[in-house]
Amino acid sequence: MSISFDLPASVEDQLRRELADLDVVAKEAALVELYRQERITHHQLGLSLGLERHETDGLLKRHKVVEDLPRAEELADQITTLRRLIDG
Repeated sequence: MSISFDLPASVEDQLRRELADLDVVAKEAALVELYRQERITHHQLGLSLGLERHETDGLLKRHKVVEDLPRAEELADQITTLRRLIDG
């Protein structure tokens, strides 16, 4: 799939001079934002960019995207559910 958008020529010229590959930077930024909005999964992000799991984690860290840790009540609920599943 190909996505394109127009930039003023002066902005595009500046960015192409400053960035190694503007197309890759734009693709990465769009996909990271979709991940941030929970529109795609961690796996889909990595797959779309050709990254392994640890590389995807590094990318998210560079973009300052952190996963919210579950609250204590949520963890307790998850533990209860897992115990019920294990015990049958």
